Amino acid sequence: MRWGVLAVVALAAWLASVPDGLGGVPKKGRFSVGKRDYGMTRDGTKVEEFTLANPKGMVVKIINLGGIITEILAPDKSGKLANVTLGCDSLADYEKGHPYFGCITGRVANRIARGRFKLDGKEYKLATNNGPNHLHGGVNGFDKAVWTVRAGSVLTFDGAPRASTLWLAYRSVDGEEGYPGNLDVTVRYSLTADNALQIDYEAKTDKATPVNLTNHAYFNLAGHDSGDILGHELQLFASRITPTDDTFIPTGKLAPVKGTPYDFTSPRAIGERIKEIKGDPGGYDINYVIDRKGKEGLVLAARVREPKSGRVMEVETTEPGIQFYTGNFLDGKQKGKGGVLYRKHAGFCLETQHFPDSVNQPTFPSVILRPGSTYQSTTIYRFKTE
Repeated sequence: MRWGVLAVVALAAWLASVPDGLGGVPKKGRFSVGKRDYGMTRDGTKVEEFTLANPKGMVVKIINLGGIITEILAPDKSGKLANVTLGCDSLADYEKGHPYFGCITGRVANRIARGRFKLDGKEYKLATNNGPNHLHGGVNGFDKAVWTVRAGSVLTFDGAPRASTLWLAYRSVDGEEGYPGNLDVTVRYSLTADNALQIDYEAKTDKATPVNLTNHAYFNLAGHDSGDILGHELQLFASRITPTDDTFIPTGKLAPVKGTPYDFTSPRAIGERIKEIKGDPGGYDINYVIDRKGKEGLVLAARVREPKSGRVMEVETTEPGIQFYTGNFLDGKQKGKGGVLYRKHAGFCLETQHFPDSVNQPTFPSVILRPGSTYQSTTIYRFKTE
């Protein structure tokens, strides 16, 4: 109920296109939204960085290129802030190419087998940008689009501030990357008083099309520059996975994790059994089926704890699945913030989603959006200490 009211307030701000509170620097000790020029893309499009802050001092920075989360400054158990997400130093670095740091991925996140699918009797062919398969929307997916800033504001309820927010919008035109239909997408980032980053996705189409949106943030709760994440303790509220072939396409079956290296139903270190994961380059990269137990709406999907800093991140989502990825393809060549070279397992991803290749898997939850319907999805990354 609370977020339904907040959504109405935010929608009013969006429709009015009033960038309320967009000063240069956010004010400490209160909710605020700041912005600064981030540079120009190679084709001359202006990009801006937006800073969401809450009264507890937590800060989230986002650019409208790809909706990329460039920084998440979260406190440790002593109150010290550190950036807990991997990213680049500049717009030029992002444009050079990166492994989807912090971006919105779509029109369909994750993989589509052989870059093909049939819908209403017609076959559609997409780019194969990940071996033989289509990945994260193609060569020029949502991660490379410059999104329109619809509003940046402090949401209030009964006159009290509740969240610093940023609304982004993008129209993916009919035929873009091979997908059918004009798809209008809005994404709202909200930083709340209890140190939660909530991401709300909404999309409408004028022609049947697959849609599966997520954010591809890489996390390291010890700090983005602190080495690997193998000592982080992970619990996934998921007792099954969607096993894949050697190109990461699901077989269509659901397999129990009990007794396997994929079992995180109880908290344990990410690195405890990671060497048992077969295949190159080694590590976790698999979709987990969230144990909903008949529940709809938001459910707790994952909990991660970094022992030294005491930082904890909980992930709640309305989605049926979550992709757990341990930065297996980071090879020390990717330059990150402050010139840090991100090596293998420098960060982990928990990408909430419908299952990979769902458009070709009739037994999986459908990703097809049709005219007259609205795609809606919510994920919350909640930061705590203990």
